[in-house]
Amino acid sequence: MLLKIRGVSRNVVVLGWVSFLTDLATEMLYPVMPLFLVGTLGASPALLGLIDGIAEGGSTVLRWLAGAYSDRFRRRKPFVVAGYGVSALSKPVMGLAAYALGWPLYLIGRSADRLGKSIRTSARDALIADSTDPAFRGAAFGLHRAMDTAGAVAGPLVALLIVLLKPDFPLAWLFFVALVPGLFSTALASAAVQDVPHGVEAGAANPPPLIQSFPKPFWHLLVAAAIFSIGNSADSFLILRSKELGLSFPQVILAFALYNAVYALSALPLGKLSDSVGRKKVIVAGWLCYAAVYFGFAVATSWAAAWVLLASYGLYQALTEGVMKAMISDVVPKRQRAGAIGLFYTVVGAGQFVASVIAGATWHVRLAGVQLMAPFAIGAISVLIAIPIIATVPVPPPPQGQDGLNVDSSGH
Repeated sequence: MLLKIRGVSRNVVVLGWVSFLTDLATEMLYPVMPLFLVGTLGASPALLGLIDGIAEGGSTVLRWLAGAYSDRFRRRKPFVVAGYGVSALSKPVMGLAAYALGWPLYLIGRSADRLGKSIRTSARDALIADSTDPAFRGAAFGLHRAMDTAGAVAGPLVALLIVLLKPDFPLAWLFFVALVPGLFSTALASAAVQDVPHGVEAGAANPPPLIQSFPKPFWHLLVAAAIFSIGNSADSFLILRSKELGLSFPQVILAFALYNAVYALSALPLGKLSDSVGRKKVIVAGWLCYAAVYFGFAVATSWAAAWVLLASYGLYQALTEGVMKAMISDVVPKRQRAGAIGLFYTVVGAGQFVASVIAGATWHVRLAGVQLMAPFAIGAISVLIAIPIIATVPVPPPPQGQDGLNVDSSGH
């Protein structure tokens, strides 16, 4: 558990290992889920979009509430531990759908998995910011995303190894295998993560209310993210599209592992880059990358394109995911961070719900009489509209002093 990176605290490293184990469990299933749902359970692409939309969007309000309550109680760890526990227990519920109730039970399990993510994410990200000097937030979030995504690389490879060693291994059983790392993740979070006590900020003796008033730059940023999310459908559609382009089941898993490998290797250096050149430049570069990837999927006709596009998609994630959280932390006071991050996830989740439903409904639609797949064209257009908005968010220079930290940030 000893990773030494300047400015990154022990708490951030522990949270990285917790996320590594959870993502190992989740991502060994993620490339399997659309194939399990459509192949084993007999769902249509439209139903896939509806289920993903419900699972991702149905828990969006809780993301905001969990974050707001974390701010109000001035506690992060209880939300982190509870969220990881719920997600771990949801895995076998999805697998049971092959033996009882079918896709409705799968929907319950999938929604529970996202519910756990909703409970933990805002508090966890706020805890990362709370545990890190402002000058190193990009590096801290970058390291966390790198470790999280390293689990996402290992997960599909574990699934592939199981499938190759035992070709008749039922897909449903993978969901039970995934329970094991999920439980280890929850135990580690409970035993080793430390809460960071919240000192009372100037003019803020009382805990913040659930309905908070955030600084104007945050609302500016939120508008850009909302417009982008309207075209940002679930990643399941990228997997389904890759399968349509000719990748076999093992190749889909390997291509998804490649995507996560690019993400994991790029997240830390690009997070550090945002500390030096600014968050907006890095995020704009990532959104341009996203537009190129989605346009590529809209017009692709070759199986080889799927490999290139999924790898490029990993670069987009590394450019944006952790950096966006660091940017929110830069513009929002410490006592409001979890609520702000939760509201961000709520708005983005609501947009992704709409995007996933639209993607499922327009899966077979070709625009302007050419082979331009509507779901991916919509995604590319939405991000191009959002880029000028994110590029004009007023962001103050990152402060260089300590942010009231009580957790060792010497690199342990």
